[in-house]
Amino acid sequence: MPPLAKGSSLVVDSIADQLYGILSDRITTGAYAPGARLDPQAVAAEFGVSRTPVREALARLEHDQLIVTRPRSGTFVARPGVADVHEVCQLRKGIEWVATGIAAAAMPLEQIADLRAEAVEALQRAERGDYEPFFASDSRLHNEIVAATGNARLIKARTSTEPFVQWLRVLGATGPHRIAGSTRRHLEILDAMAARDATTAQQAAAVHLDEVEEWTIADMESEAITT
Repeated sequence: MPPLAKGSSLVVDSIADQLYGILSDRITTGAYAPGARLDPQAVAAEFGVSRTPVREALARLEHDQLIVTRPRSGTFVARPGVADVHEVCQLRKGIEWVATGIAAAAMPLEQIADLRAEAVEALQRAERGDYEPFFASDSRLHNEIVAATGNARLIKARTSTEPFVQWLRVLGATGPHRIAGSTRRHLEILDAMAARDATTAQQAAAVHLDEVEEWTIADMESEAITT
């Protein structure tokens, strides 16, 4: 759901869910900077709601490790660190290794070909300085591979990592050197899936996520990612 204008009231069945979506979006798009203080009373006043749904939304954000609450200090947007990157990439690697093996047998060849064509076009656009198509292609590829399993628990677990992954994209440095490397692995995964070679596809997926972790930590340590 797109963020509401400041001062708008929420009239929906699940106010806490809507608040969670809005606040998560503000964090992962950089509207709320790492370390920024979140005032529950101010959030409640902005949307014309009680403190109860605000507390529920903040509890979910804390569970997702997007915010932290410090006793006698308040609630703040988290500052992602190397340990966070490592944990998220480990989780993604476990989920996507399994998912890629299943998707190699289950995903229709037409869908694989479409994802491949999109990845190639996104790389060409990135080489001209337009990175958004890569972000969309990258997100779609990983999500559709997991979705192809039909496993609701795997899908839910993968979805839980998406806000953090998006956040690092916004905070981090993006350039053709990273995008070209990721696209190369994407094509290896898709080509192996098209050949119905689950083992090769899984190996490429594992290497890809190891590289994503390595590159992200390198950017973080070089201060290309500002937290």
